[in-house]
Amino acid sequence: MASSPTPTSLSTPLLSDSSITTTTTTCGVANGHAYNHGDLSADDAAALVCDADPFAFLAEDHPPRSRGPSPADPFRNNTPGWGDAYCWARALLLTPVAAARLVLFGLAIAIGYAATWVALRGWTDSRERPREGAGPMPAWRRRLMWVTRISARCILFSFGYHWIKRKGKPAPRELAPIVVSNHVSYIDPIYFFYELFPTIVSSDSHDSIPFVGTIIRAMQVIYVDRFSPASRKSAVNEIKRKAAGNSFPRVLLFPEGTTTNGKFLISFQHGAFIPGYPVQPVVVRYPHVHFDQSWGNISLITLMFKMFTQFHNFMEVEYLPIVYPPEIKQENALHFAENTSYAMAHALNALPTSYSYADSMIASRAAEAGKANCSNYMVEMAWVKEAYGVSTSEAMELLEHFLAMNPDSDGRVKAQDFWSLFGLDCSPLCKKIFHYFDFENKESITFRQLVVGCAHIRKQPLFEGVCETAFEKCKVPGTSDISLAQLADALRSSMLPPADDGMLKLFETFDIDDDDKISKEDFVACLARFPFMIALFAGRINGEVYIEIV
Repeated sequence: MASSPTPTSLSTPLLSDSSITTTTTTCGVANGHAYNHGDLSADDAAALVCDADPFAFLAEDHPPRSRGPSPADPFRNNTPGWGDAYCWARALLLTPVAAARLVLFGLAIAIGYAATWVALRGWTDSRERPREGAGPMPAWRRRLMWVTRISARCILFSFGYHWIKRKGKPAPRELAPIVVSNHVSYIDPIYFFYELFPTIVSSDSHDSIPFVGTIIRAMQVIYVDRFSPASRKSAVNEIKRKAAGNSFPRVLLFPEGTTTNGKFLISFQHGAFIPGYPVQPVVVRYPHVHFDQSWGNISLITLMFKMFTQFHNFMEVEYLPIVYPPEIKQENALHFAENTSYAMAHALNALPTSYSYADSMIASRAAEAGKANCSNYMVEMAWVKEAYGVSTSEAMELLEHFLAMNPDSDGRVKAQDFWSLFGLDCSPLCKKIFHYFDFENKESITFRQLVVGCAHIRKQPLFEGVCETAFEKCKVPGTSDISLAQLADALRSSMLPPADDGMLKLFETFDIDDDDKISKEDFVACLARFPFMIALFAGRINGEVYIEIV
């Protein structure tokens, strides 16, 4: 943790007068620095406010401006709406066929489930969920699972995949014990179940799905809670153990962690690459004209119905050459994952992006909140996490506050709505802080700009020390907390405090534990959540006095 800076180290003014030269003698004082304002118009004053960096006292530079948001939306399903005349005509024509396919689907599920239940019956290793360290499935039980595998092929047939084009072939398990594939639809794992009968890595939540939970247990699934570091570490150990033993089937992973539309690859998780075994990449394509089969921003029921009402659905599977781990030990799983991603992107003629599963969570949450253009809320979390160390939970927490700021149809928030969440008005200092995020000068900001800006401020070496110094400067000596009156008094060094209702709202923002006082833990935690608020206390830290100029 950085040591608490002295006032000397924080002496950079919030409002510099070096660029203003006038001949008048009328002066104002803002944040302790005199400047002439006799010849300043309202627009000039506004420009002065916006040009100043409110975080200069942190020895801070601006957030990255060269990397703009990617125009890609890897999660969008591009199927035309139901208003398309061809779609309506096809659906009406194939309704009887869809009914027959639904019957075949139900029979295949029932037969597959029954065969799986028999295969698991009496096998202590899979009475319920497979436990860590369990041995491989006995040979006769694996042979019985062929009934379920054929049932899986019947399910694919019922969905309109009458034939599937395959290019290349699976490498021997001894050469490539781990298989990775892009993930476009729920059809992918059904195909691989039929083709390879692998061990898969799956989310904890899938175990409770009727029928499906039982079937994937027979695959000796490796469960993982992607938000639990302990669970992820345990899953990697299981992958390593099962990849090392030839008595286990191949291990299949979808390193993207979620489905995309197949036109882009999102950032890979590293679980398949940490063990250091050779990996065979597989790419899955769904060529189409009228019906995008990807499981993106479309409900499962809608997707299934549209599959049932297609004449035929096309699917192509291509097995790529084995990718070997880097020979140089210094090149870690990140490089291994990147090499595999580039090979798959080249085969798909797709673009690798820095989006991740977290971006799909962000877009989904925006959709739940009834927002339009939900892709505008995505931030390329893989890049943000690598550059700034922002976790998914931190981004999701900040998203909740951003959604409460009344974003418009383009997912942008204006300054007045931004500050009203905290009970503040658009004072000159607040405008400067907001302009720090609004480096596009659009008078509004996106969620991406807020996330990157907050992370950039929090990353400054002086930030933690300044937070502690601000707390000590705001409280009365000899006390351990900040009261409402003391918070208002501290703000007077930088701005005019808001009205009583606004001041109470700001106080409640800092009072994390709702005990009607702001402890040091409350104060630091609030600034960690909203690091831009440290600028509100720069005047108190620097010993400056704010005088409002009318």
